Formats: sequence, structure tokens, C-alpha cells
Amino acid sequence: MNRPKSAAPGDNVLEFLGAVRRGVLLGAAALVLVLPPAAVHFSGAGLAVALPQPAAAARNATFGAESASQDVRRMAHWVVTSRDNERLSFVIVDKKQAKVFLFDPQGRLKAATPALLGSARGDDTAPGIGNKPIHLVLAEEKTTPAGRFVAQMGASSTRGEDVVWVDYDSAVSMHRVIKVPERLKGLASPQADAKRMSFGCINLPDAFYENALRPAVRGGALIYILPETRSLRETFAAYYDVDAPVKLAQH
Repeated sequence: MNRPKSAAPGDNVLEFLGAVRRGVLLGAAALVLVLPPAAVHFSGAGLAVALPQPAAAARNATFGAESASQDVRRMAHWVVTSRDNERLSFVIVDKKQAKVFLFDPQGRLKAATPALLGSARGDDTAPGIGNKPIHLVLAEEKTTPAGRFVAQMGASSTRGEDVVWVDYDSAVSMHRVIKVPERLKGLASPQADAKRMSFGCINLPDAFYENALRPAVRGGALIYILPETRSLRETFAAYYDVDAPVKLAQH
């Protein structure tokens, strides 16, 4: 009687490896069905799976005891979460409340102050206004534009002192309040509407300008002027996916 032929040791190993290979391929097929196309690719070495990258960790700006509108808080959280400030100090101008906030690069509030703003409501700059003589500027053109700006130290040829340029081409700057009775009275008023009286520039108390804003800008700073006729998303979505981080600050 002939004995049954036994399997060679090498055959068992090959059978085991074949099973493993079939399992890997089945698993790969399942991954292709489950994962989005960008998450799976094949290379000469076989299957490679790119796991989804985690979203940026939420980071909150800090305000201490300072009161601020919901839009300011949302914007400040958006800036520090997205790191859109590029490790620079940043300023947020709340036109609705006529208030200015200065943050350090980590999003910690350093100073806040009331401010005078353009007398006309609106978020756009009138075309060619930077080249217009002041006496020819129309009432509806006296807007403080909304948006993201790179702050730059400069000088005003008409005022003979240093200013922080927001938009040089449009002649919009942040500067010390002009010392005339109506502007000083408006700056001291608790009513936001009473602070809408400039040609578009942002007038600030001397102490805030000299002790807080000017040193920050000399080290590099961005300025975010919040809209009053548009949404935050419409104004700033070009720089970052606003939807997720803007929802962080609900407190």
C-alpha cells in the first residue's frame, strides 16, 4: 500500500502567505470602497493609505475683563486658530461698536479703546478717493473700508506727524485724534453713532496710539476691519475656510 503523500514544509508556508496576501487584497478593496479617492493610492511597493489629516486645533484669543461684541470674539478666535496673523500682532476694528482691539501674536488682548470712524456706513472704498482733495470728498464716500490690511508706519503730509497706514493708496490711516472740540466730544461719548465723523481714517486717543499701537506696528502687525454691511465670511473667506473656526467663539 502506498502511503499518502505528505505536504512539504515549503508548501505550508506558501499556502499561509497566499492566504495573507488574499486577505490584504480584500482589505484593500474594502478601503477603496470606504475611503475617498484621495486617501488611497497604489505604488510599486503595493497599497498605501493616506489617513485624513486632523483639523487645526482650536485656539482661543483671550480678552481678560474687556467687553467685546460677538463678532470681535469670533474674529479673534478665527485669527489665532488659522494663524492668519503670521505670528504678528494684530488689530481688530469693530465698526459697529466704534472700538479698536490690539492683540499680541499669541492672541492675548493688550489694549482696547474707542475710536472715531468714517461718517458714512459702508465696507468699500470709493474709487480714486486717495487722490481727491478733502473738500471734494462726497458724504457717501467717507467710509472706513472693511478687510485685512498690513499695517505700516508712515507720515501724513497734511498733518505733519507719523501715522499707521491701513491703505496708503486710499489714504486711510490710524492716527491720533484730531484735536477739535467735536472730535474730542465724539471720542468721549458712550454712543457708537457719535463716533462716526471722520473722512474714513481711524482716530485714536494719543495714549493708545503712542503706547500700544505704534510699538506693535513697528514689530509688524495686521489690521482686520470688521464689516458692517456684509458678513464676516463674505469679507474674510478669501484668506481661510471661515466656516469652522469662526464658530468657535460662542461665549
